[in-house]
Amino acid sequence: MRTLPALALSAFLGLSATASAQNAAAVPAQPEGKAAWDYSASLYGYFIPQDTDYAQPTVIANHGGLHLEGRYQYEGPRTGSAWVGWNVGVGDALRLDATLMAGGVFGDTRGVAPGYELTLSYGRFELYSEGEYVFDTQDKGNSFFYNWAQLGYSPLEWLTVGLASQRTRAYQTSLDVQRGFFVGFTCRNVKLNVFVFNPGWETPTVVTSLAVSF
Repeated sequence: MRTLPALALSAFLGLSATASAQNAAAVPAQPEGKAAWDYSASLYGYFIPQDTDYAQPTVIANHGGLHLEGRYQYEGPRTGSAWVGWNVGVGDALRLDATLMAGGVFGDTRGVAPGYELTLSYGRFELYSEGEYVFDTQDKGNSFFYNWAQLGYSPLEWLTVGLASQRTRAYQTSLDVQRGFFVGFTCRNVKLNVFVFNPGWETPTVVTSLAVSF
């Protein structure tokens, strides 16, 4: 026969299990696979010899696969662009992340543009490239392919060094494709880069970038 304490303990455990089940049923389950928004913003400063210096801001929002982006003075002075795209990624040790986009360009330059952004990473190496082809709706002769690319190596978590190139009409140089090097510093969610283009070919163009993600 059960003793009185044993019967009391059994009753207490039974009531606790019932209450736990009721509480669990009262809390709605979180939907699986629900992605949160994440954001980033960057500001590039262009210091151009014998020309006007300018700033180029970019803001980005991602929600799962959805990619939204806005740029100003990327395609040219007093010109903005708005983008929508989709993010995809494959791989583990060798990782490829890509975003395919479509955008509209407005301001001094007007048109439509397909574009892409991709990152290929392996160990301490990372190759990044972004490009777009602007179909100028005012003057077909001004249609142009823009590209920025950089190959970086990170000997330390907070330090990256590498090579960079760009093709742009936002300002003019004697080189169709500008080439140079860069050094970057990372502190948590903040990145600072300094690029030097065209050393040895002409007076160098210096570009700085400050990026924050949250």
